[in-house]
Amino acid sequence: MKRLLLALAVTGALAACATTTSPTGRTQSVGAISQQQLDQMGEQAFAEYKSKLPRSTNRAQTAYVTCVVNSLTRELPAGAQTGWESALFNDDSPNAFALPGGKIGVNTGIFKVAKNQDQLAAVIAHEIGHVISRHHDERVTRQMGAQTGLGLIGALLGSQYGSGAQQATQQVGGAVVQGVFLLPNNRTQESEADVVGQRLMAQAGFDPQQAVNLWENMISASSGNPPEWLSTHPDPRSRISELRNRAGSLAGVYQQAQSAGRKPKCG
Repeated sequence: MKRLLLALAVTGALAACATTTSPTGRTQSVGAISQQQLDQMGEQAFAEYKSKLPRSTNRAQTAYVTCVVNSLTRELPAGAQTGWESALFNDDSPNAFALPGGKIGVNTGIFKVAKNQDQLAAVIAHEIGHVISRHHDERVTRQMGAQTGLGLIGALLGSQYGSGAQQATQQVGGAVVQGVFLLPNNRTQESEADVVGQRLMAQAGFDPQQAVNLWENMISASSGNPPEWLSTHPDPRSRISELRNRAGSLAGVYQQAQSAGRKPKCG
């Protein structure tokens, strides 16, 4: 009976999948689980982060990150602007992430490459770009399509029917952290998050040209060694060229934001 329920759950989830269009016009397959479930998974993963990783006690840096996050999320579509939560983790790796449910994590190591508020905005806007482009939804759907989501479906079923709720929560959290949210994004998603994020930062009044400077800093910080993310990210030089070209086309968006009074002063 349990196997039958799992099979039916997977079949039902896949049948519910939908084809949609991403913010850049790309066709996506999404909807294997509901947005509510996806948000719950993001919240669970974020809770695990906060329980296991040390938080920064630097109030000035924490306020700095919060200011950039708030400036960016105010420019999201109606209904997606509120409820965002950010945390600054005491970790020397230059990294950041955003999860469904409006959760953003930033490592203190990011300040080694993000030298000003515009460069920090480029990082965070890129990560928000993954969320609003439904990349996590796309990855969950793809995993279930490859039948690697059986354990996840089982956990969701257990939670839904109230049987072993605690165990189900742990299973969902593990699946999220290991199999969905922390695996590298593919190059298509990374390029798309660049496009969406750079436009978002310009709309918020951050200089889109600084996304170029950020990636130049990233390359310099790698000290000539190929960074870990290179295998799944676009070629850094091509990425910088594309960011530079878009910065020119977004100059009007940036100037309009500035004229409208959107001039963030975060740090």
